[in-house]
Amino acid sequence: MISVIIPTLNEEKALPDTLRHLLGQAGDFEVIVVDGGSVDHTVEIVRGEPRVRLLTASKGRASQMNTGARHATGDWLLFLHADTLLPEGALARLNSLETDATVQAGGFLHRFSGTDWQLRMLSYFNNVRCRWSKIIYGDQAMFVRRTLFERLSGFPNKSRLEDVLFSRKLVRIVTPVLLAPPVVTDSRKFVQMGIWRSVFRASFILLSIELGLPLVSPAFFRDIR
Repeated sequence: MISVIIPTLNEEKALPDTLRHLLGQAGDFEVIVVDGGSVDHTVEIVRGEPRVRLLTASKGRASQMNTGARHATGDWLLFLHADTLLPEGALARLNSLETDATVQAGGFLHRFSGTDWQLRMLSYFNNVRCRWSKIIYGDQAMFVRRTLFERLSGFPNKSRLEDVLFSRKLVRIVTPVLLAPPVVTDSRKFVQMGIWRSVFRASFILLSIELGLPLVSPAFFRDIR
């Protein structure tokens, strides 16, 4: 079985579509939403869906996803962002891999919603990067066997880039697989901030982590909903 874990924080705009696409999938899976203190209608949306289990945790994707993992019962843990849609048949395909011991972790190719060529280009280069490095970002619906996740002590308790830091630990011992077709992430946040400003923002965070530099003020990394 697959445990799909979705961390949320004020995701009333994107979450309904994500849940609708997810719950329409075939396969053996459970859905766990872990909320980090939403003040909009996110919690009410989750409570209105009896097939979804609601948990709460301190704010932060690492904390929320680790909490979901502790309560999960599936052999696979799949971490899904609240604004990301799985491709058709994704969960059934992952179910079919449960008996394949050569596959221990992975993710999906990625693209943004919409037709903007700049966003398509970003997704293209991100997919090239992922094929080369095997480092999977959080918006690629990362999946990992629960026993391996526990062996690696889950996501590091960091406010940024918990997905990259976990992936670095992961690739030291396994080779993650990359599945197609891609997941689709809502491009709203990138467009609202400005596409290239968003790219600079993400690149700066990666560089700061890589070089051990302090991050700039929290305002630089403010959430857009």
